[in-house]
Amino acid sequence: MRALFTAAIRSYNDLSMKPIVQISLDLTNIAEALETAEMALRAGVDWLEAGTPLLLAEGLRGVKALRERFPDTPIVADLKTMDGGYLEAEMMAKAGATQVVVMARAHEETIKCVVQAGKDFGAEVMGDNLACPNMADGAKWLENLGCDYIVHHIGYDERRGIAARGERMPSPMDDLKAVVDAVSIPVQAVGGLTIEQAVQCPEYGAPLVVLGAPLTIDADSFKTADGDLESSLRLICDKVHADQA
Repeated sequence: MRALFTAAIRSYNDLSMKPIVQISLDLTNIAEALETAEMALRAGVDWLEAGTPLLLAEGLRGVKALRERFPDTPIVADLKTMDGGYLEAEMMAKAGATQVVVMARAHEETIKCVVQAGKDFGAEVMGDNLACPNMADGAKWLENLGCDYIVHHIGYDERRGIAARGERMPSPMDDLKAVVDAVSIPVQAVGGLTIEQAVQCPEYGAPLVVLGAPLTIDADSFKTADGDLESSLRLICDKVHADQA
């Protein structure tokens, strides 16, 4: 079943990936994550992400709970692997993840181990270029090592720390076109995007639109944001999916 599911995703990507919407569940308890995921899928979200805070708080139980509740939905495990690549990817895949995340700043051998585990256990690999000196070069490095997707990422601490010094906050939009041009695999942009920027990503050639903090998750409390989130998500999903035509 997993092999067929993953093969279908790979085939979909090979045909020039259409824009999809992914929600990042950067929450700290599984009950809230499941509730937010239910709402997001009603609104039209395509993929769920077990965010790093959720994995730290709930571990494999978080992925397993998402897979049990949503048996047919792609689930990204954002573990940000830096070492122990094979075991971490194996554990997440067996728990139900269809995509796992490894960092470009990890050792080459770790990235290779994650890629091999992905092949062995039916999970795709997302390579994250966070903190690479050259973001486009980092993305190309990840592709050459066998990753299936690029996560073009400006980190939470990086953005806030630079802004606190009174300097312009960096955005993944700054280098997005260069990253897209450097690789031949799908790219997603992550890190403090506004709604307007998020829905523009497919126009840059980055088909995976990620919604997380501060769009859907409060960036200070790591809880679901206030307001009519479902209606906002539906508008975003409708916009992204309409642009597929």
